[in-house]
Amino acid sequence: MELKQYLVPKLKALRLSGILDTLDVRTQQAITEQWSYGDFMERLLEDEVERRAQKQLALRLRRATLNTSKTLETFDFTFNPTLNRQLIYDLATGNFIREKRNVLICGPTGVGKSHLAQSLAHEACRRGFDVIFTDAYKMLRHLQGGRADNTYDRRLATYTRADLLVIDDFGLKPMPHPAAQDMYDVINERYEKCSILLTSNRAPAEWATWFADPLLASAGLDRLSHRAHAIIITGSSYRSKDRSPLGEKGAPIA
Repeated sequence: MELKQYLVPKLKALRLSGILDTLDVRTQQAITEQWSYGDFMERLLEDEVERRAQKQLALRLRRATLNTSKTLETFDFTFNPTLNRQLIYDLATGNFIREKRNVLICGPTGVGKSHLAQSLAHEACRRGFDVIFTDAYKMLRHLQGGRADNTYDRRLATYTRADLLVIDDFGLKPMPHPAAQDMYDVINERYEKCSILLTSNRAPAEWATWFADPLLASAGLDRLSHRAHAIIITGSSYRSKDRSPLGEKGAPIA
């Protein structure tokens, strides 16, 4: 019986069947390079550890619902040279998540807020953190539905358990009633327990008016901004560089 056939049932029983993917290659290497039995076993186990790590990363990225093309590697820092690149790379280490701190990214439409948020979320997934990515309006509508069918607590837990919650387009659309209470619940449940990373095209000074309820706004925003890292991005829309001016003859309108 060949070695591979002999090992298959035993590796499956030990839940190490991933070793079979590289067994033939490693066996040939061991013969060619005259590895010891210990070296051979070490390489096989390293392959299994790497395979499991990649499988877990793929699972975290899928649960986070991230656009996998939006990474730091594809983020164009040259478009906005005033952006604090050192801060971005510091945040990419995930230390702000370990410290239970928030990140607030503000700026006009099209300057790369969502791309940057997804990039940092992607880095968090790489470092083993559980991430949820959503936009503010979608999250609030989902929570509102929980009030109708008595699943509010379960739905709220969706946004409070992950190590990092990314809320895109904070303040973009009107807050449906009683969304102010729902947003406060999310912020309050995560306060000093887990991190929030949000993007907004509104200045922080305008956020209180979005809540509509002054008391909830004060309490929620105080918790949200406490010890938070703030990133203010300025400039024109990145998309405008590939678009003809509106109104120009022959210019596309969509």
